[in-house]
Amino acid sequence: MDNNLTEQELVRRGKLEKYVELGIDPFGQAFDVKNKSTEIKEKYKGLTHEELEAKDVHVSVAGRIMFIRKMGKASFFSIQDRDGKIQIYIKKDNVGEEQYNLFKMADIGDIVGINGTVMVTMTGEVTVNCLKYTHLTKALRPLPEKFHGLTDVEERYRRRYLDLIMNEDAKRVAIQRPQIIRAMQSYFDERGFIEVETPVLQNIQGGATARPFVTHHNALDANFYLRIATELHLKRLIVGGLERVYEIGRLFRNEGMDRTHNPEFTTVELYQAYGNLDSMMEICEGVIKNIAHKVFGKDEFQNPFNVEGEKIDLSKPFRKVTMCEVIKEQTGVDFKANNYTFEEACELAKKHNVKVEPHFFTTGHIINAFFEAYGEETLIQPTFLCGHPTEISPLTKKDPEDPRFVQRFELFIGGHEFANAYTELNDPIDQRERFEEQLKEKEKGNDEANEMDVDFCEALEYGMPPCGGIGIGIDRLVIFLTESTSIRDVILFPQMKTR
Repeated sequence: MDNNLTEQELVRRGKLEKYVELGIDPFGQAFDVKNKSTEIKEKYKGLTHEELEAKDVHVSVAGRIMFIRKMGKASFFSIQDRDGKIQIYIKKDNVGEEQYNLFKMADIGDIVGINGTVMVTMTGEVTVNCLKYTHLTKALRPLPEKFHGLTDVEERYRRRYLDLIMNEDAKRVAIQRPQIIRAMQSYFDERGFIEVETPVLQNIQGGATARPFVTHHNALDANFYLRIATELHLKRLIVGGLERVYEIGRLFRNEGMDRTHNPEFTTVELYQAYGNLDSMMEICEGVIKNIAHKVFGKDEFQNPFNVEGEKIDLSKPFRKVTMCEVIKEQTGVDFKANNYTFEEACELAKKHNVKVEPHFFTTGHIINAFFEAYGEETLIQPTFLCGHPTEISPLTKKDPEDPRFVQRFELFIGGHEFANAYTELNDPIDQRERFEEQLKEKEKGNDEANEMDVDFCEALEYGMPPCGGIGIGIDRLVIFLTESTSIRDVILFPQMKTR
């Protein structure tokens, strides 16, 4: 026997032989579950003991024992299934001595099956009166007592299975996340979009600015990247005539981890032929409001990044503002009206303590750095931020009225970016030049710059219709809508340091 086992673990292991002696598999067989805890409680709450007795409702439930109050010849315990907990009343006279003795061997954490009738206790609690008790699985370790406390926050993410058992909120989020995604799919499908799949392994780093994970393909003897975006393949499908496509997919970025970033995360990217920035705004605002109503039935949500701050209100139209307008509001510097040289922009940055990367920054990069330093955190209510500099948007159409800027927006909620959308660049000559600029940035030290995708440029030469495109961060949207506070709460198995 393992010397590292606790006393309780030893006791539990000691019971295994007793089960075998009784002819019972300690790790069980299939059980026919016909009912769920919440469904039983909802359906029969408010009925009297006599009414339930007359109805003679038979149910079959299974779950994990979470509480036991053993008494002489009758006892109470509760089991937890996926939907919640329900109380069980077990009496020796009803189940017989053999099954009652079997129940008395049970520990908290064991998984059992119950056949019985619905009753109500004197305190008015809907309860299952056990007529047949079935042992299903022996738990060899006791459940932790205070698992959802702050001191165990790292362990919650490492051992998500325990978090799901002990923490109702964790289970709620795990169930709501796929509901959010289904609502999103349904919204897009109803508007004629086709859900597609594109490669995770890519030989070109492109579609976004981020540091990739690199892996080696043995058969081809070549390095591949885990994709940092789905964009360039989806646009090829627009060239191919699919017209409206989207992909909900996992992306990988070899970057830091914090409350809103995990190196492996999920986005949806969507492209609409004959669309533009306005059609993307309509889709973005529409899908978020639709999910809020369909899954949560409300418009007002907690700001996940400042729970003490103002509530986020989705009922009003989302605000539209340009990057230069936000910078001017916060600092008085007007990059739109003044066509500053790079040297003048550097002076302004120095004066306002905005960090400049000397090797590859241009005036456009400085405008973006100003926004990140002064503007980003001020966009609390849902805001479409438009008018990004051309240099930081290599895949976007230029603004015909001012080619220093592009037709792009980012959606900000609670001071954080939730979505990124473009009127897509479909000029193959302009696209090739933008890729060449990105290669120059890469040479100067920007390891997040795009690489040249020759095949994509060739695809554009066959003609891509005018097109709107958007990417929405699903993890961040789930944080917001479930009123969680960290990306680790909404990803079932987030990346963690090895213990």
